[in-house]
Amino acid sequence: MIDNQEILAESAATARGLAIDAIHACSSGHLGLPLGTADVGAVLFGQALQFNPSAPKWINRDRFILSAGHGSMFLYSWLHLAGYDLSIDELKNFRQLDSKTPGHPEFGETPGVEATTGPLGQGVGNAVGYAVSAKMAADKFNTAEHCILDYHIVVLAGDGCLQEGISAEAAAYAGHIGLDNLVLIYDSNDVTLDAMADRSQSEDTAKRFDAYGWDVVTVDGHDMDAFAQAFAEAKNNNNGKPKLIEIKTEIGRGIPEVAGTAAGHGESGANYAESARAALGLPADQLFYVSDAVKSFFAQRQEQQNSEYSQWESRFAAWSVAKPELAESLTLALANSIPTDLDQQIPAFDEDYTDATRGAGGVVMQSLAQMVPNLVTGSADLYGSTKNYIKGAGDFGRDDYSGRNLWFGIREHAMGAICNGIAYDGLFRPSGATFAVFADYLRPSIRIAALAKLPVIYILTHDSVGVGEDGPTHQPVETISGLRVIPGLDVIRPADPEETAGAFAMALQRTDGPTALFLTRQKVRTLNEISVEQRRGGVRRGAYIARKESAELKAIIIATGSEVALAIEAAEQLGSGIRVVSMPCMERFDRQPDDYQESVLPASCSKRIAIEAGVSGLWYKYVGSTGKVLGIDQFGISAPAPVVMEKLGITTASIVSAVKAG
Repeated sequence: MIDNQEILAESAATARGLAIDAIHACSSGHLGLPLGTADVGAVLFGQALQFNPSAPKWINRDRFILSAGHGSMFLYSWLHLAGYDLSIDELKNFRQLDSKTPGHPEFGETPGVEATTGPLGQGVGNAVGYAVSAKMAADKFNTAEHCILDYHIVVLAGDGCLQEGISAEAAAYAGHIGLDNLVLIYDSNDVTLDAMADRSQSEDTAKRFDAYGWDVVTVDGHDMDAFAQAFAEAKNNNNGKPKLIEIKTEIGRGIPEVAGTAAGHGESGANYAESARAALGLPADQLFYVSDAVKSFFAQRQEQQNSEYSQWESRFAAWSVAKPELAESLTLALANSIPTDLDQQIPAFDEDYTDATRGAGGVVMQSLAQMVPNLVTGSADLYGSTKNYIKGAGDFGRDDYSGRNLWFGIREHAMGAICNGIAYDGLFRPSGATFAVFADYLRPSIRIAALAKLPVIYILTHDSVGVGEDGPTHQPVETISGLRVIPGLDVIRPADPEETAGAFAMALQRTDGPTALFLTRQKVRTLNEISVEQRRGGVRRGAYIARKESAELKAIIIATGSEVALAIEAAEQLGSGIRVVSMPCMERFDRQPDDYQESVLPASCSKRIAIEAGVSGLWYKYVGSTGKVLGIDQFGISAPAPVVMEKLGITTASIVSAVKAG
């Protein structure tokens, strides 16, 4: 049952009015969800969610995620009413330059926004990641005497989110591992953007989620009592099942002219703003109206929230005294504290070590897991190939939430969004692995990680035509360049075991965005002629001189990954005037000071050749219009790897010929 029925109903009308006014003011936005789910919002923010606007990053708050991010005015209205630092002027500036109310919610831009959403279904995957993090955290930090973490993850999604394949992947995973701290509120209004939902769907969504292993209940989304009861039962039922609450709502409720129709989805309902506001009981002469009664109600609620927060702080203080080691671990995790000399702490490889960089990565992963206890990792059913399994760390699942290895199954897109959710929560450092060619299956999640500045690590193996016999379907000639063009993403393709150690260290040390590591399937030579420090430090700076000329500089060969060894061999044949530059990460190199870039690639030397077993286009930035690129601007071939490399011109001889011909 709910308390304060009358004031919550008035609050719902107020939230509807704020959404109408904001969308009408800018003539764009989506009214349907904010109006249709306002009654649910009133229960959540007026009574049911555990949070404190005065401490928006409280680690034991319930996390609310609006997966249907197009309905952003739902979230902004309720954050404002609840007392977050989101003023009425920010609502008036909805979708305007430099406002805290962008068209879709953006993490880090608006207090109370837990995830960057809008691409449909992403928020569902993010919520699963948050729930994974919460289970891990509770297992690690709670004790028999002190429960300091018992928060829930609540996500609001619509038909569009649940039609997207990513939500099916994420929901199946959540059911399998028993995330009973997850509540998905499904806004079932029978409408999509173009038409009524029955134009494109006919399945029984409730039965589908039941089959995934979820608890499912359907209620009238405008019956506050019914929803409040369902939500309370969902939060209190720790039965090993995530919860789906299907709310039957009327899209655009409050604007009779469009309510319940596809026209109610977008901004068209704002054309009836005046009559709608009157019907809601809002004053005609005052836009963005919030009554004194509503303000007073939420002020009183905030006093209660402050009191509950103070009680939790007392429990937390007692826990910190009783468990100082755990308290220190939590503090370091929240600060994203990583040793600054991480690359130096990783043991050096033996000079006779020979393996693929994926194998070297697996060795490095074991060292890092010891040094960074909040590092967790997962694979899309490819641990045996991607080599990123943390030995002795256990498998995360319903029987052991302390495990650091996540078995995502063949669900690459969900893996990406779940890793994002773990990163949003900020307690653990997530990494996920698959073959490089499948990066496109999780590309939307990678893009969001870059936009939201999430420190996620992607381990992408089998990085080139060196895959060999599996052929062009598994040879990602275009993939590395396709990821390099995502702003804010570091892409590192190391040349040997020591560069691989540097790559993993740099990925972990980076806290302001994601990193993709491209690793070989085929064995590579360990470049012992270059010092360990030079190779690892070179990754830190993105590029370095791997072979310095001993006479007048005549040409520069730039290479990455497995092609660096070929470049060095070619330089040895060509003579003393040839420089070889290993460039494992374009993005890091581009961030270096001009003088460092000039020291590696002096403008005085225009004779440049780049080689990489992938498409050539991006390399002309470094070789110039007169330079040459030995790349692969076609799909690959099914044959043994050495044969494929020879056929496609990725050889020492090709480099020698290119330099001589220039």
